[in-house]
Amino acid sequence: MTEGTTSAAAEGADTLTRLEQEGEIAADYLEGLLDIADLDGDIDMDVEGDRAAVSIISDTGSRDLQKLVGRDGEVLEALQELTRLAVHRETGDRSRLMLDIAGYRAKKRSELSELGAKAAADARNSGEPVKLKPMTPFERKVVHDAVKAAGLRSESEGEEPQRFVVVLPA
Repeated sequence: MTEGTTSAAAEGADTLTRLEQEGEIAADYLEGLLDIADLDGDIDMDVEGDRAAVSIISDTGSRDLQKLVGRDGEVLEALQELTRLAVHRETGDRSRLMLDIAGYRAKKRSELSELGAKAAADARNSGEPVKLKPMTPFERKVVHDAVKAAGLRSESEGEEPQRFVVVLPA
């Protein structure tokens, strides 16, 4: 191995360790929250790409966890921010941790990927830009990725909270 590959491998291992630490801190914080709220749920930690991913799942399929998702994922977004703040307090570093509860975000990701692929097909077939409804940053990222996978380009336009994706024809 050359010196450059050795340092890149060490940097990758350091990043993985840091992301695992973020996941551990987040899991501890969320376990405390579940105890306070008297909700049952198991915590699953992973590293997806360049961010820690933490999920709260229930073996019983309990609807109680839906309270932590809220309408259109609003409570989930707030809990994700609080969890990121808890990680920041412990590490001193900004966290990009992703939180999923009861599979809400995984299901949403699948739906948005389909939406992005359909919008790309529509833009390709019509030759016209396709504007989608306003979305959260997470939702826009998933759509942008799906459009890119379909071989087209997309951009975000507008101001929060009315920011939306425009799929551009080839």
